[in-house]
Amino acid sequence: MGIYLNPDNEGFREAIDSEIYVDKSELLTYTNKVLGTEQKNICVSRPRRFGKSMAAKMLSAYYSKGCDSKALFENKKIAASASYREHLNKYNVIFLNIQNFLSGTYDIHDMIGNISLKVITELLEEYGEFAGEKEEFLPEILSQIYSKKKEKFVFIIDEWDCIFREKKVTEEGYAEYLDFLRNLLKDRTYVALAYMTGILPIKKYGSHFALNMFTEFSMTNPRILADYVGFTEEEVRDLCGQYGMDFDEAARWYDGYTFKRNAHIYSPKSVVDAMLNEEYDSYWSQTETYEALKIYIEMNFDGLKDSVIEMLSGGRVRVNTATFHNDMTTFHSKDDVLTLLIHLGYLAYDFASQEVFIPNYEISGEFKTALQGAGWDAVVKAVDKSEQLLRNTWNKKEDLVAAALEQMHIETSIL
Repeated sequence: MGIYLNPDNEGFREAIDSEIYVDKSELLTYTNKVLGTEQKNICVSRPRRFGKSMAAKMLSAYYSKGCDSKALFENKKIAASASYREHLNKYNVIFLNIQNFLSGTYDIHDMIGNISLKVITELLEEYGEFAGEKEEFLPEILSQIYSKKKEKFVFIIDEWDCIFREKKVTEEGYAEYLDFLRNLLKDRTYVALAYMTGILPIKKYGSHFALNMFTEFSMTNPRILADYVGFTEEEVRDLCGQYGMDFDEAARWYDGYTFKRNAHIYSPKSVVDAMLNEEYDSYWSQTETYEALKIYIEMNFDGLKDSVIEMLSGGRVRVNTATFHNDMTTFHSKDDVLTLLIHLGYLAYDFASQEVFIPNYEISGEFKTALQGAGWDAVVKAVDKSEQLLRNTWNKKEDLVAAALEQMHIETSIL
């Protein structure tokens, strides 16, 4: 058992010991199905606080030979699967949190060298007589171990894309990092499964698509893994019943992410905090300041302002997600900004109609705060007046409704 090679299961144990744990272990049914096949490379991109790291820890606890996780999984949904016992704690796992490596290094080259050194050190401690020398190339050492021991590895790479989000890196640095991952994982017989998590889809370096062996499950199309993006409607109903909370309010605040395979997906961080605090409020958006949203709105590409106004009024906007460069610095159009906001969780995306919209009340409030900070006060005031008019209409306050309509007529504002 090591830090990077065959880690223990304490991370997942902490998750299931929490007051609220929603069982997503059936994800393992899918990973077991693709294990050792041409579909074994999986890249899952989700917004912050949507359970990516928890899922990575669950996979590590399940596959790692460095621990005994039977007690953690025996009463979970995966235990009913025919493949459950076949793969439980049967693999060498290499678990890498790229965020941790990035924060302690000066540049990408240094980070890659640090990853290789740490993993090779643990490999030599475990397989010294089979693994060659410390100075050798990491994929070469892994190949030697597989050749002599016939033991495959499960790679779990958390926050794989943080270098595209958090540090200013040269194009050469990006290419070096993508090439490192390609050389480590592509066409390697020692790979049983590669599971990567991040916020952004896989980055293309110009025409160089280094990681084309991965199947992507993103916020624009999570495919068969849609149920694991966030909490499902059934899961939220159950939690509302347990905690005596109004389900309709939960839906108003946190529902809105919709996919072909599941029309109602909720923000998990927000739902959990609402249940524990017994109060509906903005929780997920507190993981980032509104400044993050404000930056992209202030780019104000042609038509962006009109699109935001339309979405704040409950409308939808067509978007072409194909032009997005899968990073947070390269923008050429309104569509690029809107696509990034999908991946960050600020917008929901309807794959069938290719439209974006603001998913729920929580995110709508975040947009209004960002717009105020961006100098769009007139838009915010118009939205507030519209909401007040709607409430007065529901409450049958005809005098207030008439006064509001008269004021709108006088202002004759397009807003």
